[in-house]
Amino acid sequence: MSKPLAPRMRQIPARKSALLSVLDVGASKIVCLIARLTPMEPSEALRGRTHRCKVLGVGHQRSTGVKGGAVVDLRSAEQAARMAIDAAERMAGVEVGGVIVNMSGGRLASRRRGADAALRGKTVAEHDVQRVLEAAALANGEPGRTILHALPTAFRLDATRDIHDPKGMVGAELGVDLHLATCDSAAARNLMLVIERCHLRVEAMVATPYAAGLSTLVDDEAELGAAVVDFGGGSTTVGVFSGGRLIHIDAVALGGAHVTRDVARGLNVSVSDAERLKTLYGACIASPSDDRETIAAHRLGDDTDHPSHLPKSELTRIIRPRIEEILELVRDRLRASGYAAQAGRRLVMTGGACQLTGMPELARTIISSQARIGRPLGIEGLPESGKSPAFAAAVGLMVYPQMAGLEYYAVTRQFSRPHQGEGGYAARVGRWLKESF
Repeated sequence: MSKPLAPRMRQIPARKSALLSVLDVGASKIVCLIARLTPMEPSEALRGRTHRCKVLGVGHQRSTGVKGGAVVDLRSAEQAARMAIDAAERMAGVEVGGVIVNMSGGRLASRRRGADAALRGKTVAEHDVQRVLEAAALANGEPGRTILHALPTAFRLDATRDIHDPKGMVGAELGVDLHLATCDSAAARNLMLVIERCHLRVEAMVATPYAAGLSTLVDDEAELGAAVVDFGGGSTTVGVFSGGRLIHIDAVALGGAHVTRDVARGLNVSVSDAERLKTLYGACIASPSDDRETIAAHRLGDDTDHPSHLPKSELTRIIRPRIEEILELVRDRLRASGYAAQAGRRLVMTGGACQLTGMPELARTIISSQARIGRPLGIEGLPESGKSPAFAAAVGLMVYPQMAGLEYYAVTRQFSRPHQGEGGYAARVGRWLKESF
């Protein structure tokens, strides 16, 4: 059976302020943000948000010990996380006790579960809704998988479908369709251990494409349907939103780091030089001037200190095939999932690798004619560098507590409330590890 994971964060009350810390753990960078959330009036463009978010501290560190979104070296990942958290704490002047963290690896996937329950009374009560949700969440679990999100997408009452809230309505049988976003339990456990070794608690764990969508989609896009593609360093993750909710997630084990390694091999340069060339000159689409423009590169094995000069077109010829491969995989995964139509032909791209010149144009050719770059929306106090698509997931982790009420929490009830006399947080983590493995 799929297991619940870390303590889930209850939705922040609309009139309550909060201090929030998040940690974006990726294959290329680790980012810690500390922010203050204060109540605000509803916004037309971002109607789901209840709080104004002002960033107080930012910590940014090159990632080590993480590959493909999963932890591969516990000590290195811990050290990088500590440095990012320390920088954010110093800037904000506060001490972090717990963080909301994202999950990019662990073979993110979606499962849909349905359940029906006979009604005991004449009208649908809260306990009837909880009963049918629990039945759906516990049905047909998978060994070795853990639940990140449990989102009801629609309720049924007898023959009436697509009911948003059935409470108070009359019927003989209540049904629900539940979307379970899951990942490998081992990957989740190792990510939790990194946080634990930093002497912090995990407030919640959020799928990266969900976080990226929360920070970049305006409400109409999330309502009408859109696909969010986060191009990370080690993986590319996909989230489909419709009806204002996340309805599907997926992941491809290719990302910006694979492009960098292609450049390193193709030009015979070091990985660090390849990253520099990709960032400064990388493009997915050739321009007429590429054959005339030259770039300097220090080739491996050269005896001279003088760099070699090569046409920019050679770099583009290496980068484009890999980007095409990633986009085609995303397109094929969306089609195979059956949720391409719900995406409404809207494609929003986030993550550092989406900033390559020509990426939107190539995506419009391969996936959708309505493709755009997604940047974090509605956040105060971010430096200019933090307003780029590379920070979409990190900002989305700060938006998540305002949307947490959409989820079904009973599957993690034992982790979401204090345990009196049972050893506190460390004991709860120990029990979860024991039950899961």
